Amino acid sequence: MATIQYPEGSDLRSLLRFLPEEGLIWLGEHRMLLLHVGALAALRKELVASVGKVQARRLLTRMGFVSGMRDAELAKKTRPQGTLRDAFVVGPQLHMLEGSARVIPLTIKLEDGTFHGEFAWEHSWEAQAHLQGIGTSDEPACWMMIGYASGYTSAFMNRFIVFRETACAAMGQERCHIVGKPAEEWSDAPELIGFFQEDPIVGRLLELREEIESMRERLVEPRRVPKLIGASAAFLLTYDLLERAAGTQVTVLLLGETGVGKERFARTLHELSPRKNGPFVAVNCAAIPEELIESELFGVERGAFTGAHAPRAGKFERANGGTLFLDEVGELSPAAQAKLLRVLQEGEIERLGGEQVRKIDVRLVAATNVDLHQAVEAGRFRRDLFYRLNVYPIHIPPLRERISDIPLLVEAMIARFQSLHGKKITGISDKAMLALKAYHWPGNVRELENVIERGVILAPNHGTIEVEHLFVGNGSEETRAHVLGTSGGLEEKSRETHTDLADALIERGVPLESFERMLLHRAVERAGGNLSAAARLLGLTRPQLSYRLKK
Repeated sequence: MATIQYPEGSDLRSLLRFLPEEGLIWLGEHRMLLLHVGALAALRKELVASVGKVQARRLLTRMGFVSGMRDAELAKKTRPQGTLRDAFVVGPQLHMLEGSARVIPLTIKLEDGTFHGEFAWEHSWEAQAHLQGIGTSDEPACWMMIGYASGYTSAFMNRFIVFRETACAAMGQERCHIVGKPAEEWSDAPELIGFFQEDPIVGRLLELREEIESMRERLVEPRRVPKLIGASAAFLLTYDLLERAAGTQVTVLLLGETGVGKERFARTLHELSPRKNGPFVAVNCAAIPEELIESELFGVERGAFTGAHAPRAGKFERANGGTLFLDEVGELSPAAQAKLLRVLQEGEIERLGGEQVRKIDVRLVAATNVDLHQAVEAGRFRRDLFYRLNVYPIHIPPLRERISDIPLLVEAMIARFQSLHGKKITGISDKAMLALKAYHWPGNVRELENVIERGVILAPNHGTIEVEHLFVGNGSEETRAHVLGTSGGLEEKSRETHTDLADALIERGVPLESFERMLLHRAVERAGGNLSAAARLLGLTRPQLSYRLKK
């Protein structure tokens, strides 16, 4: 049977970048690993011995399925101007580039949204691993690779395609042979599909599930408070302080940089307290004009000032029986500070322009991102009020000190924003997550929210959030890397900046008109003569490209 020829693979080799000094290997935006086949053989043997062949096959098949789906995302972007077949064979070529096997395409039919394919595998790593770890098999054994082929093709075709192995080197045959087609076309589809479905890994521990779930609830549920997400040591220490204060009536002072989520911590304190059924009232003291802050906090009687046509309760009265959160408390005027001190001392207020004393029962939580010690020394904040507020200070750590919380926060934010904007996002790339962890986050969690929302909006529907979607105009590409050369060896390559390119052109004496002509024609060649596609490559409109070509 004649084989199908692959397109030239330099576009795929350029996606593979090695950064040995940083301990990173990238395939596009996905982080990769180099693993010993011998180690995988030992893992495979251990899985079969501990959970049985069926469970081991299911686990490895699902691992391969996920890997194939990730490569399908990459394939759809790698050859956008080529034919559908050229785009599809990115998967088999990547499978070879990743060292799985030599993939020989025998038949590929992609017409009208259907699929039928036959491939041969030579040098299958999985067949080798099975022979090395377990010995000759009486049935096909390339479970992870079958999962890869099925996952890749299913994601590429947007329908469930199942491959099965009809010959396998692990059975002593010369090479492996696989056939793929839509799941419903297999006569034993239910049996095949079962290997792609989730299932408990260790069957012998099923009887302990209820006990495990009970333990998990006791350990995890206390951390599952609305709007608070974290598992880092810094977060858990702060949360522990919050829990200890929740059952008391102590006045809490939340400290931390802007954007760390002080109001969310205040709401959590309220929800954990005996006052959770009462009102939670939040006030941003910096957002209220100085002349109105007293009336907003303490209320106003009719005729107290021009425009006060009716009595109105203030925030303290509205929070009676619950919690009042005063954000940016350091911005209060001296008069408001004096009245606040009286409330804390006596538990009573007087409305502006009134004489009646009103008893209130309010739990006060204050917050600020300024140094109140300095404000006291500068005379901007009352010393006696500071001592009243500073009974139980809680410092909320900045995001850069709780890096391990970023994946948890990102997952929750993606779920919220994709629902808000009516999109479906499959996740975030490894490189994008690494960039998020490396960023300093001066705006903390609030800035992270903005970045993730932008990423959800810019990422393609049913696609992955990548670095370019998060940090627009601020690429995080490495400056030095090793790439895979045509000979199979690693070649050191520095990322060329625009300045480097400009310097090279000037040094070589390339005239501007010649360079522009060369650039335009090269873009047209890469686009296969499609002027609209060539214009998109150059960031031009089609009329602009036509004009420049004619000129």
